[in-house]
Amino acid sequence: MGVSRSRALPLPVGRALTSLGGDIRNARRRRRIPTATMAERAGISRTTLHKVEQGDPGVSLGTYATVLFVLGLEERIAELADPRNDAVGLDLEAEALPKRIRGRRRRTPATGS
Repeated sequence: MGVSRSRALPLPVGRALTSLGGDIRNARRRRRIPTATMAERAGISRTTLHKVEQGDPGVSLGTYATVLFVLGLEERIAELADPRNDAVGLDLEAEALPKRIRGRRRRTPATGS
């Protein structure tokens, strides 16, 4: 008996993948790209494309990225873990700063505060 490829995903992760898959399917349909054409352009099978559009967690991130590229939506991939959007990481970095720097407020010329 083989080891199951699927693990229990956190519920929010499963929902996010399902949503991503649906968004990909909708984007393909809005562009009027047939599944066979989309799969060919992405270099994947129609079965794999169907899995992508279902949000299957067993499909590689590279495959999702390639499908988004074919749709012209690849620019957002780089933003997924952008440190500028990492509120927790930014808060932790700020906590590590010395108090004299962390607590200092910048004065604005207009208000003087």
